[in-house]
Amino acid sequence: MYILYGGDFTRAPLVQWVLEEGKIEYELRKIDILNGEHRTAEFLAINPAGLVPVLITPDGDALYEVAALMLYLADRHQLTDLAPSPTDPDRGPFLSAVFHVAGDIQSEMKRFHFPHRFSLRLADSAGVQDLAKTLVLSRLDIMNMRLEKRGPYVLGSRFSLADFYLCFWVAYLDREGVCLQFPSIARLYDLVRSRPSAIPYLEETERMAAAYAEMMKKKPGGVIA
Repeated sequence: MYILYGGDFTRAPLVQWVLEEGKIEYELRKIDILNGEHRTAEFLAINPAGLVPVLITPDGDALYEVAALMLYLADRHQLTDLAPSPTDPDRGPFLSAVFHVAGDIQSEMKRFHFPHRFSLRLADSAGVQDLAKTLVLSRLDIMNMRLEKRGPYVLGSRFSLADFYLCFWVAYLDREGVCLQFPSIARLYDLVRSRPSAIPYLEETERMAAAYAEMMKKKPGGVIA
């Protein structure tokens, strides 16, 4: 059985969704990152990088980096409805989309949510956050253009975990604003959110995004360690 370390304000729902889609047995162990549990000696013994989520495989390996976890599970359990197989012609475009989200969108979302990590002075945190949001929107514009040409999904008429991955970050940024600005992404979001397995995860992510926005009002510059 797999063990998944996750919790609120983490990317664990992405991995949970793949596990649920694949009907793969797992145990969820919550880590409270708001109270620094990901920095404790106990957790660092599991993952010295201090990153959440972490997936413990049935073989006892501790894996992290959410894109890697999703791809690992899809490939190991042959979930070809979520990830094209290595010999599938769609594999190349699929990997390109997944790593675009991981490298260009997710990375800036980290700056958006943790601006204090990238600021020498607390007073600069708001500027770091604004820049990160601007960069995310510019990259979503690229995704919107791609969806206009090939959509409604990242792989045209074929759904994949790349679609859920993108929609997760749309929900965490500003779902209503993004969907108003980018109609093809809005269409994709509606399609993904209509999937029964995706509804609880995207709804929860929307709630977390709203909660984060409220916390930011009380503590500008970063609320999560």
